Amino acid sequence: MPTQTEIESLVYLLEDPDPYVQSAVKSRLYELGEGAVPLLDQQKSQTKDEEARQLLNEIIHWITYRSVEEDFLDVLEGGLKNMKQLEDAVFILARFDNPTLRESEYKQKLDRFANMIRDDVRYALNESQKMHTLLDFVFSELGFKGSTTDYYNPDHSYLNRVIDRRQGLPISLALIVLFLARRLDLPFYGVNMPIHFMLKFKGNHGEIFIDPFDHGKIVTYNQCYYFLKQNGVEPKSAHFQLGSEAEILARSIRNLINSYQKMDQLEKVESLKKLLNTVEMLV
Repeated sequence: MPTQTEIESLVYLLEDPDPYVQSAVKSRLYELGEGAVPLLDQQKSQTKDEEARQLLNEIIHWITYRSVEEDFLDVLEGGLKNMKQLEDAVFILARFDNPTLRESEYKQKLDRFANMIRDDVRYALNESQKMHTLLDFVFSELGFKGSTTDYYNPDHSYLNRVIDRRQGLPISLALIVLFLARRLDLPFYGVNMPIHFMLKFKGNHGEIFIDPFDHGKIVTYNQCYYFLKQNGVEPKSAHFQLGSEAEILARSIRNLINSYQKMDQLEKVESLKKLLNTVEMLV
């Protein structure tokens, strides 16, 4: 097992201008493998040099990518058939950014959120009240909201960061609702509409469109239709159908690819494209 002293020495040597030294250091870190990751992560959190932080990030990603990929493939092996499997895949995807992430802690947070309103949902008088109980809880009480600044920041796509920061993209906010709805047995679904991911509540008296980016606002089919027209998309019936778990996961990965392309982090783009190719085989 590596020691803190060895890791500190290796990180210090990373700043050496000699390419041979840098190459030797990287080889040693890769040799140490995942056992070095917690110490590297600690070192990253302590350094104030942005270039050093970025380099440590790249090394951690380099060491851990194979493990993340294997866990991701294990989840997908039996197909992606329900929200529980999608949730597992989404949190493994979050390890792409944070290899030391404790997925169970964030799943437990979702459990606690659901338990906070379980009785309110159970004793609601009708479907509409049940629907509004969850939406009001997520977007008013917990304060989740659409991110209107720095829209393409990857933090808005990784679900652990969305939970921490209470803001995200339409699809990541929708996932919060969907994963809570699964725990509460409520009929919320994702709609993989172009440009803007939507939610749908399917009750006994019809279907309701919901905009997760606009504080869970109820919208009409016509509003969605004209939104697409105004943004240069010719609406089709398929645009308003329920999205499968695989389609939702693929879209989440595409958002991350787009973010990293804008940041010119092409190594991460290529790694994510490998994951996307696997998911697209399921769609």
